[in-house]
Amino acid sequence: MRTELFDFWLPERLIAQHPPERRGASRLLHVCGEVLHDRRFADLPGLIREHDLLVLNDTRVLKARLFGAKESGGKVEVMVERVVGEHEVLAQMRSSKSPKPGSRLLLAGELAVDVLGREGEFFRLRFNSTESATALLERYGKLPLPPYITHAAEADDEERYQTVYAREPGAVAAPTAGLHFDDAMLASLQMKGVRSAYVTLHVGAGTFQPVRAENIQEHTMHSECYAIPQATVDAIREARARGGRVIAVGTTSLRALESAAASGELAAGEGETNIFITPGYRFRVVDVLLTNFHLPRSTLLMLVCAFGGMKEMLAAYRHAVEQGYRFFSYGDAMLIEQVGRALPTA
Repeated sequence: MRTELFDFWLPERLIAQHPPERRGASRLLHVCGEVLHDRRFADLPGLIREHDLLVLNDTRVLKARLFGAKESGGKVEVMVERVVGEHEVLAQMRSSKSPKPGSRLLLAGELAVDVLGREGEFFRLRFNSTESATALLERYGKLPLPPYITHAAEADDEERYQTVYAREPGAVAAPTAGLHFDDAMLASLQMKGVRSAYVTLHVGAGTFQPVRAENIQEHTMHSECYAIPQATVDAIREARARGGRVIAVGTTSLRALESAAASGELAAGEGETNIFITPGYRFRVVDVLLTNFHLPRSTLLMLVCAFGGMKEMLAAYRHAVEQGYRFFSYGDAMLIEQVGRALPTA
């Protein structure tokens, strides 16, 4: 399948640069096969059934961007991709010349960091401190907004580029479908009898990379860490037994669940996933998907086309552009229902 099939025209003015004034004030495109409904995110409780289960990604975005200098004095920008130990990280770096293994960086004016070596496209770095790498990033780092957001992270972004339920630090990008929820919305759904469960998938910077290969089969997918608690597996089984649907809040929640069910049955545990979901994939766990609008030629657009149907999703995207929906991380949302999907048994 050719990558160009997943391209679409998007006016730059529709790329959301800031979140709405308050959480939940965004629009919602409700997609039921070929039928499209223009709604507000506030309408969501009326679209979710009593025994459905929301699965949310509780990852927390690290302050993963650091600025400083090499021992030689040259400027360097560090973008942490993953914390790999108490004091070590894998990171991308921008500098006039790549630092050599054994050299030292001075970041944020006072943070000494040793360059241990290269691992593929990443540098392995060690923080020279008794404090953990995660704690040091929180103190010295900057929030890494997506590349299509043109302003540097501001005070408002510190709050709004995290979900209200974020608790497991490790991502370098937010699970953006969850940004629409506030505590009042979650409480309203709970009052209705909708339960919530959690997975963790630490979103990597690779989520923003377009597919550059001419054919999607030639694309090498990035890898991300995920964890599925036993409580979430049990909650899914209970939802099935009650006749409820599994609603993934975001493509990250969906990828974690489908990765954990790769053997045919959903299992609790931790692991790495580079699952690449494209049209023709058979979904084992997720029945409904809540997601934002994704980049042209991206793996996430391909996933959405696999879930809702390629013709249907590309038509929905054309409709969203025509109707002026806001796109990407701070943009509006879609609720995608698979028409005619038979729910798996418990």
